[in-house]
Amino acid sequence: MARVNDSAAPSARRLVLASQSPARLGLLREAGLAPEVIVSGVDEDGVTADTPGELARLLAEAKAAAVAARPEAAGALVVGCDSVLELDGQAYGKPADAETAIARWKAMRGRSGVLHTGHCVIDTVSGGRAAETASTTVRFGQPSDAEIAAYVATGEPLRVAGAFTLNGRSAPFVDGVDGSPGNVIGLSLPLLRTLLAGLGVAITDLWV
Repeated sequence: MARVNDSAAPSARRLVLASQSPARLGLLREAGLAPEVIVSGVDEDGVTADTPGELARLLAEAKAAAVAARPEAAGALVVGCDSVLELDGQAYGKPADAETAIARWKAMRGRSGVLHTGHCVIDTVSGGRAAETASTTVRFGQPSDAEIAAYVATGEPLRVAGAFTLNGRSAPFVDGVDGSPGNVIGLSLPLLRTLLAGLGVAITDLWV
């Protein structure tokens, strides 16, 4: 009689998202992944760079590294992300207050900006690390002063980089994007797949 192998199949690698962003978590779940969330606690104001794109990458690396160093992340693949909007060569994250958000929208309307999202993946088993920035051009519409005021009053723009998002109340005020829409929401799934592959991990092996 043939011997039956009753050993348990190896479990999928743990995936940890080093971000408290509900949008990033939602994108990963919709793609068939089930990440745990460990917030990095990185002081974003303490990170500087020469360009907005580099700033996004360095912030993502800092967040991923902070979480990867924690005992509770041992054995996991850690994904860190951070987004900034580039307008006139300047990097803009979340607006500090409603007045800033209103001024930001008045400066953006009718123009185009570039949303940079830094991505960093760290394999806590092998120590491997891969990082890159995805950039998407965003074409803003022409919301009226009243529409901008109503939008800012919802509080949404205070919680997102650049004071806007594609999957919320500001969606009607964005005419279009050139590049990955997911990247604007918070995470580029195509880039994540590439970074994982560079570490020898197929994204399909992380499906649940």
